[in-house]
Amino acid sequence: MPDRGGGPTGPRIRVGRPSRRIRTLLMTLGVLAVLAMVFVMFAGFWTDWLWYRSVHYSSVFTTTLWTKVGLFAVFGLLMAAAVGLNIWLAHRLRPPLSAMSLEQQSLDRYRMSIAPYKKWVLLGITALVGLIAGASATGQWRTWLMWVNGVSFGQKDPQFQMDVSFYAFDLPWYRFLLGFGFAAAVLSLIAAALTHYLYGGLRITSPGARATGAATGHLSVLLGVFVSLKAVAYWLDRYGLAVKSSDFKAAGNWTGLRYVDANAYLPAKTILFCIAVICAVLFFATLWRRTWQLPVIGFGLMVLSAILIGGLYPAIVQKFQVQPNEQAKESPYIKKNIEATRHAYGIDKAKPEDYSGKGDPKRKAQQRTDATTAASYRLVDSNVVSPAFQQLQQERKYYQFPATLDVDRYTGTDGRPQDTVIGLRELNITGIQKRNWINDHFTYTHGYGAIAAKGTNTITDPDQGTVGSPDFTESGLPTTGQLGKYEQRIYYGEKTEQYSIVGGPQKELDYEKNGEETTSYKGKSGVNLSSPLNRAAYAVAFSEPQILYSGAVGDGSRILYNRTPKERVEAVAPWLTIDGDAYPAVVNGRIQWIVDAYTTTNGYPYASRTTLGDTTADSLTTNQRAVVAQQNQVNYIRNSVKATVDAYDGTINLYQWDTEDPVLKTWMKAFPGTVKSKSDIAPALKAHLRYPQDMFKVQRELLTRYHVTEAEQFYSGSDAWQVPDDPTNKDTSAVPPYYLSLKMPGEKSQKFSLTTTFTPAGRPNLGAFMAVDADATSKNYGAIRLLRVTETVQGPQQVQSELNGVPEVATFVRDLRGTDSDIEYGNLLTVPLDGGFLYIEPVYARGGSANYPLLKKVAVAYGGGKPVFKDSLTEALNAVFLQEGAEQPPTTTPPPGDTTKPPPATGDAALKAAIADAQKAYDDAEAALEKKPTDWEAYGKAQAALQDALARAAAAQASPAPKTTP
Repeated sequence: MPDRGGGPTGPRIRVGRPSRRIRTLLMTLGVLAVLAMVFVMFAGFWTDWLWYRSVHYSSVFTTTLWTKVGLFAVFGLLMAAAVGLNIWLAHRLRPPLSAMSLEQQSLDRYRMSIAPYKKWVLLGITALVGLIAGASATGQWRTWLMWVNGVSFGQKDPQFQMDVSFYAFDLPWYRFLLGFGFAAAVLSLIAAALTHYLYGGLRITSPGARATGAATGHLSVLLGVFVSLKAVAYWLDRYGLAVKSSDFKAAGNWTGLRYVDANAYLPAKTILFCIAVICAVLFFATLWRRTWQLPVIGFGLMVLSAILIGGLYPAIVQKFQVQPNEQAKESPYIKKNIEATRHAYGIDKAKPEDYSGKGDPKRKAQQRTDATTAASYRLVDSNVVSPAFQQLQQERKYYQFPATLDVDRYTGTDGRPQDTVIGLRELNITGIQKRNWINDHFTYTHGYGAIAAKGTNTITDPDQGTVGSPDFTESGLPTTGQLGKYEQRIYYGEKTEQYSIVGGPQKELDYEKNGEETTSYKGKSGVNLSSPLNRAAYAVAFSEPQILYSGAVGDGSRILYNRTPKERVEAVAPWLTIDGDAYPAVVNGRIQWIVDAYTTTNGYPYASRTTLGDTTADSLTTNQRAVVAQQNQVNYIRNSVKATVDAYDGTINLYQWDTEDPVLKTWMKAFPGTVKSKSDIAPALKAHLRYPQDMFKVQRELLTRYHVTEAEQFYSGSDAWQVPDDPTNKDTSAVPPYYLSLKMPGEKSQKFSLTTTFTPAGRPNLGAFMAVDADATSKNYGAIRLLRVTETVQGPQQVQSELNGVPEVATFVRDLRGTDSDIEYGNLLTVPLDGGFLYIEPVYARGGSANYPLLKKVAVAYGGGKPVFKDSLTEALNAVFLQEGAEQPPTTTPPPGDTTKPPPATGDAALKAAIADAQKAYDDAEAALEKKPTDWEAYGKAQAALQDALARAAAAQASPAPKTTP
């Protein structure tokens, strides 16, 4: 047969399906890829479950999980059903024949291409919108739980007489439902309109009617649903006015109704609600009328009414009724705002007390006596001395202390409470000499020991250490001192952010002193890695495959992570806002991290809002000390929970602190069994609880305006205060509050307090002083005292500025720089004393042979007087209150037989002698206190001698100067 191919002959290459082996391989790879993706998702879920189970808060995980799953399923299905039903209905109502037009001919191609896959397209669209809606709904799990578990506040708003719980718990959920309804209506309307258009129910360019009767009825019903939802929105907006934010110059971030809201917006919303209802009825009526005329007219009327009634009318009321007489119009509403705000922030019992601020200049001797017991002057500034702790107590490079130490109270050698500066020696993996996976996560796993120092004085004897360095009451490695015996290993801390694997074959470095000590973790925290499934899950979750196959992981191995106290508390109580400063305390032989936590809401009617991130920021705020806020903007806050985290085994305990807080009661209903009763707090732990700083900073910020309770004065702003900038910091940031044991006016003993100062708005002089009883064991815990300064007294910045101008300071600075050192100011403490204010500031030298701050000087000022700059607090107080006066007349000798007490000696020499005797008596009293046990007899004699010397000094100073004869 002749060749007809016209080309070369030979074997043909067949191009066909891949061989069975290749197909099997590809299918296997695909299945493995899918399984790998599924396992990656499963690993995150599984490790979370294991962690919550390990800390015994699995109910938090399951409650949160099932709530999210339920919301996802319900709202995802609702959205999918709404959109899918309307697509199906639009398809069902399509006209049997489409018009013969170019528009319909072009659409025929799309109809024909979709026809074989109509069911799949419908399922795909509904599944997509359902997934998006369900995922969005899961973010509302807190809103749902608060709505379904909400308890009554027992207080009603002044406008609508609704319980506060309606605004805090109910209204947010109703708004979410309304938003979901709007989304479902809009998506259904769009989907139905596109389907009607595709199948000829709607026409744009075709001749004849633009819509079939069926399409008109269907779309009008959807529009009626939309307008009905708008009517509901108008009705809810009426209540929303009680929690609406507005910028009001007299109050800042104002919340609640003002005159224009009550007299214009409120009736406008009611009228618009009625119009919307009528408009919705007109849309529904098209099912019978089959015409758009009336609904369109009604909709246009509603839009016009919204512009005129909802926008223009309130503007006219504001312009022509309110502005000409704003104070009189707004006063009733300002009063409501003041009352609600003061209650919402827990400052309703804080009432300013008039206080001179200068003190009586004729009572110097008595003031010097009172100054001895007015406060435990904390000369050791916890914000400055961390480098000294680091230099003197670090011991090894892989240990560290926080930049800002904490202030607590411990029993001193005399058996009395003593303000103490404390910090934990935590692990610092960046200081490990040889970094590798084993060292980072198996060998170096924990810090060691709590280091504490007296807060009121430093070392003064060169034989005991460097003069001016902290006087440690607990030190060394392992530590010894006044804290007694306790578990010193720190597996959980503020600086411990990496994971560790402990308890297995690999030994841990315990500490190095004279030799290397090793240990193996005996605690029960962490997740057991004995199971291959657990190891594989963590290998994926932490992106570290060595966890799966390393020989360092074996029987008994446990992985520790989520190790910072704030991180652990936030994880087990995701509904709490966490204070920025967790602090350690040695309690019953264990180191416990104490974490203050808050319940908040932004739905308290009439209470002005504040932004936590801004309000709690000061000169010490860092990322480590920032508040962990669930809601950054709030208008209600309570320190409702005190939490503890064990530094060794990570045990987390939540204690109910505010037993009346309805927000906490709501969350305790949602998560039963997670919060323990207040009565479960051990007395030893309660002794270390304190008033939280972030709560105090929020309250002081509100009190700059809301210390005023009269509407007219509040509106004028004539008595507004401000929080001064930190005078010891070059940055323009707020001064931090200070913990200090002090005796407030009218009190007989010192109380552990948290204090701050205010200056009048726009002025530098002292305006007020604020202190709160911070001792949790006190019956007056949380009581706020406000001293309003009635005289013109120097403020902190003025005192600091005047101190910088003292000649002795200039000389001191010059001498320091000659030794390659520099000056560093400590906290400027303010203490009320006998009608005046006593300013005390420790001054440190840093550099030279000791590259850490040493206390060298103490600056003191009182009652607007000139600051003094001395070597010790005693010298500074003597210089302030017992300054040398004019020369006094000579003493006279009583006649023979006169048994009356001879008059005190006067004159310059007598004054100097009295001051010297006072100094000696003070030193004798201090020496008696230092003895072990305390020599109380010698202390009593020294106190008596001090009183006598101060009385003689006062008499010598008060006597008139002698007249001289030329």
